[in-house]
Amino acid sequence: MKKIIFDTDPGIDDAMALLLAHACSDIELVGITTTFGNASIENTTRNALYLKQKFGMSAEIAKGVNIPLDQVRTEPATLVHGENGLGDIKIPKIIDTQISPLIAHDYLIETIKNQPGEITLVAVGRLTNLAMAIKKAPEIGKLVKEVIIMGGAFGHNGHTGNLTPFAEANVYGDPMAADIVINADWPVTLVGLDVTQQTFMSNAYLEKLRVSSAKYGQFIYDITRFYAKFYNDDLGLDGFYVHDSSAIMYLVAPQIFTTKQGRIRVITDGPAKGHTLFKSSDRVFSIDEWAARPKQTIAINVDPQVFNQRYFDVICSDETD
Repeated sequence: MKKIIFDTDPGIDDAMALLLAHACSDIELVGITTTFGNASIENTTRNALYLKQKFGMSAEIAKGVNIPLDQVRTEPATLVHGENGLGDIKIPKIIDTQISPLIAHDYLIETIKNQPGEITLVAVGRLTNLAMAIKKAPEIGKLVKEVIIMGGAFGHNGHTGNLTPFAEANVYGDPMAADIVINADWPVTLVGLDVTQQTFMSNAYLEKLRVSSAKYGQFIYDITRFYAKFYNDDLGLDGFYVHDSSAIMYLVAPQIFTTKQGRIRVITDGPAKGHTLFKSSDRVFSIDEWAARPKQTIAINVDPQVFNQRYFDVICSDETD
């Protein structure tokens, strides 16, 4: 059983990833920590509480901070996810679900220390919560099983950015946090645009999912109508790329991904802000800001057909812990 804490800013694709984790029989969803990005921290936390209540999740939920480490706020991605973050579906005004008394980064520290070597952190939003946790308690690096991040872009398969020409949105939203988390003393895998934009779910696929999964299908179909319209209006696509679910899929089916290792720095300012720079060479240059950094893993390819079939099979199994 893989125990995870899911750090997220729900978010339509975040919700799809969360439901994949919940439905997967070999994942124990221990906790959900919320961050800002796809919507405000208030909306993302409410959405997480709503998803927990609606689908009967046992995971604790801890609310994160509402501003990146560099204090530079970006507007919520309402154009992509709707005003409420879940495609503007109707959400109850009152959600009868408790929230942890701990702020997200303290919740991460406490939970990791209480379950040493057992917790995998899966982060699919800004990395502010993880950065604050590892800065406050660097000793948790040795206690975390692994860190899987949906973020970054390294130029494989022609993918270099989606918010700017050279930056992926999660990293751009808090580049200082990303640089801290990627270079901390714990094993990190970045599942970025190199693979998430290789995987595509068509509207026909979503329609098939709708009628095949009694538990999740209609909900996924409903929230993705807004998302699919954005992709159609923006890129002319009949469906959308599969970002956040790719991080969960890497956890449960790493064999369908191709990876490589190297050292990574994140550009934190200027026109290339949010750019993830990967150094695969072991050569040490006379000026080298990468040389002393840990080697981490990036995903560079994926089998999209197997991915979509696996997602479909898990969601339609309707199995929960």
